[in-house]
Amino acid sequence: MGKGKIIILGSGPNRIGQGVEFDYACVHCVWALKEEGYEAIMVNCNPETVSTDYDTSDKLFFEPIVYEDVINIIQSEKPEGVVVQFGGQTPLKLAVPLQNAGIKILGTSPESIDIAEDRERFRELIIKLGLKQPESGIARSKEEAILTAERIGYPVLVRPSYVLGGRAMRLVYDTTELLEYIEEAVLVSEDKPLLIDRFLEDAVELDVDAVSDGDDVLVGAIMEHIEEAGIHSGDSATCIPPYTLSEDILLQVKENTKKLAKALNVKGLMNVQFAVKDGEIYIIEVNPRASRTVPFVSKAIGYPLAKIASKVIVGKRLRDILPEVFNIQDPHPATDFRDKRFSKYSIKEVVFPWNRFPGVDPLLGPEMKSTGEVMGIDDDFGLAFWKAQAAAGSILPQEGRVFISVADKDKPAVVDIAKRLVDLGFEIYATEGTHRFLQERGIPSIKVSKLSEERPNVVDRIRNGEIHMIINTPSGKRERSDAYYIRRAAVEHKIPYFTTIRAAKSAVEAISSYREKGLDVNPIQQIFKG
Repeated sequence: MGKGKIIILGSGPNRIGQGVEFDYACVHCVWALKEEGYEAIMVNCNPETVSTDYDTSDKLFFEPIVYEDVINIIQSEKPEGVVVQFGGQTPLKLAVPLQNAGIKILGTSPESIDIAEDRERFRELIIKLGLKQPESGIARSKEEAILTAERIGYPVLVRPSYVLGGRAMRLVYDTTELLEYIEEAVLVSEDKPLLIDRFLEDAVELDVDAVSDGDDVLVGAIMEHIEEAGIHSGDSATCIPPYTLSEDILLQVKENTKKLAKALNVKGLMNVQFAVKDGEIYIIEVNPRASRTVPFVSKAIGYPLAKIASKVIVGKRLRDILPEVFNIQDPHPATDFRDKRFSKYSIKEVVFPWNRFPGVDPLLGPEMKSTGEVMGIDDDFGLAFWKAQAAAGSILPQEGRVFISVADKDKPAVVDIAKRLVDLGFEIYATEGTHRFLQERGIPSIKVSKLSEERPNVVDRIRNGEIHMIINTPSGKRERSDAYYIRRAAVEHKIPYFTTIRAAKSAVEAISSYREKGLDVNPIQQIFKG
């Protein structure tokens, strides 16, 4: 060995809102460190990680990721340093306390991590770099929260600081909901402030995974979310490469990513979340660590980002690790690297545990609820989406009846979707408002009763097997309405359903492509020969 020991901190116990994607990153870190001649020691209390790395790492400590246990292991093993950036938010919280105890944190410094995590310090950095953020504020009392939300304007996204998996994060539409949230979900105080952001309605959200060595920045991929902004990135279907944005927007996103990486002096992995609205690019947040999307990106572009980042952490330069990438003029393999293997669409879809929780509303929001993810790859966007849906257990219909009921703001956008479904031979069922809206625009539909009206109502029809796909967007309020029972019936009877317009458009595209071209399935190894 000869180079000493390095400790990797894992993601902690498995739970909803904590994906096993971090286990993937930790195992790749172990492999990379061993290749570089280090003794790799894993600390984690996650059975999933143990099942993959108990004989992968040189030593495994099955212990909680808390300061007391970690410091005991460090004092016993005396490592060269500790890696905190591959286990998500849980080990990241230990960076500053460990450094204060004299422990060397490898990779991005705890100071840079704190700048990214601390709302006020991060805002100062964004202003200094000349970038944009959604208008935001910090509240340390109930009264301050009301004033801040009213100043920004509803709807607003509210959350406590340092959250995990979007936990306790909520989109609120008025002061009554804000007060309910404060009383139900969080304790607001001087040392536990509430973060309040303007919600960018109808924005396109992007995720970017990058690796930086302090000098060079490798933009692994720009992922376009298929769901609208406001859905937790861990719950949103995403597409590589972006499929609706201009080259100019993508170039700006890459440049912004480079600026942030260099300003934060990132060494290793970094994830940036952007929102694009009316041609303007906004920074939502920066995570100077591995993200849930690292395995997906790595498989989509053919470069193991976590492994590359691990080598950067122990001092190697990106130019030495990837000379074939950095010898070209623009080092961005997912978007500019001129190689036919990056011409395919890769779509990530998520898997939810709705069937295990009978009373839970299967509606996506800012709090993460997924428990896994799958991906589909194809030259055709629609077929990639079809494969991803099928892998997640949702087989899109080729004929039959589609139930459509959407919020007023979504009615204009659903017209083209309904028209295309009719052209494909589907029958449209709709409740009163949507039915009337479609009829007025020359699109035939059959009116279906609401739950409060005569039977058979819409839920009866779902249970009777008369509905084969559902498009149902929420009105925004959180009350348990007809929509809740429709979504629950869809889950119980395994009927594909979509709660955003963008996802519904993608589903129609997938049905059309599948019908026109059929399916061609190949192993991923055929895409990447090396």
